[in-house]
Formats: sequence, structure tokens, C-alpha cells
Amino acid sequence: MKTVIKSFTIAISAAVLLPVSAIAFEASPLSLAATKPVSSAEVTGSVPAKISVSNANVFNRLLKKIEDPNAAPADDGIHDIENEPTFALQPPKIAYKGLPTSEYGNHIDWVKALDDGLLDPRYDRVDPSIEPFVMDLDIVRPVKASVPDVVFPHKPHTQWLHCSNCHPKIFIPQRLANQINMSAIILGQKCGVCHGKVSFPPTTKSCKKCHSKPKPSDWTPPLSDATVKNPWR
Repeated sequence: MKTVIKSFTIAISAAVLLPVSAIAFEASPLSLAATKPVSSAEVTGSVPAKISVSNANVFNRLLKKIEDPNAAPADDGIHDIENEPTFALQPPKIAYKGLPTSEYGNHIDWVKALDDGLLDPRYDRVDPSIEPFVMDLDIVRPVKASVPDVVFPHKPHTQWLHCSNCHPKIFIPQRLANQINMSAIILGQKCGVCHGKVSFPPTTKSCKKCHSKPKPSDWTPPLSDATVKNPWR
């Protein structure tokens, strides 16, 4: 029986910025504290759309908070409750007993479970005798910001997946050929194709799992041409 593992996400708070034209103020010569906001309806004569921080970026599935990350298949909102085999699947809270825990995602340390020999993933859907092609190679991606650089370990990924899952459709296997940023990941692209769905989500708590290589002591932020050639210096 093939177990389907649900993804887990943690909501990321967002702020909504209003256009300048949407808010007007009645100026006071005495104090800014005396300013009075005027609605956009008063300014334009139209009724403004309802704006709420809670519904910001609702299109993004990675921002949806999951109340129970290990809900039973019939309650997880993924499996079809009209399909009888859904109720025959073992609930995660029972299936995960005895596995090492983690503070991320669905709270199971899947890599440690592999290392401890508690799991033996089938590498081929049809032939269980096929051995995985495990690639023990770390890729370091320098980050221009002051946060630690990213280390991508091939080993734990290739213990689960064949190379063709990522290359070349998601990542071109060529140096400097892949532009990756957090916005793309959160939107479900690049690393976000898996992370946030079937692997731990990108949250402030999980930053250090990828950004794990500290900058050298003599590191300085790179300067753009605009900074280096600033004529106003």
C-alpha cells in the first residue's frame, strides 16, 4: 500500500499597502496628530473594496495555515471521502509512531528516519528490487545578503527521489543556470515544488535548515555598479 503524505504549511503574516490615492488627510496647522483620514468613497465617490490582512495573498496555498498537520486521510481535505479506500488508509498519527520527531513541517525527521534504517523507500513504483542512485554531493549557493549561505545536500534528496524529478525541468544541471529566490519558493516554484507540500515548509523557523553555512569572518556585502560609481560621493 502506498502511503500519501500530506504537506504542511505555516501561515506567513502579510501587510496590505494602500495606494496614496486611497487615503486623504485633512491637514492641521497645529499638529499631525490632528489629521483626519478620509475614506476613498469620499474622495472618489465609489465604495472601496473590503480590505483585510487576513485575506492577503489567499491565492498562495503556502500561506494557508493547517490546523492539524497529521489529520486522518478522511479529514485532511486532500483525500476523496467518497472513495471507500480513503477510510482504509492508516492515519498518520498511528503510522508515524516510533519515528524521530522534528519541530518542522509534520513534526517527523524523515532524514534521520532514513539514517536510522527505520524507513526503506521503494525507488521504483513497479520493481521493488531496483536500488536507489544516491548522490552524496553538497552544493553551496552563496547568498548576497548577510544570512548564511545555502547548502543543498543531494544525499537525502536522492534517497527519496530519482534525479529526473528535479533535472532538468526544475533545475538546469549547469553552474549559474538557476536563479532562485524566496519569493519563487513561497509561490511553489524551484525548491517550493516540494517544500511546503511534501516536505517541510519555508518558514522563519526553518530558515537554518537550508541557510546553514555561515559567512566567512572577512565577508562584506557586494556593492552594485550604482554604489561603486556613485557620482555624488
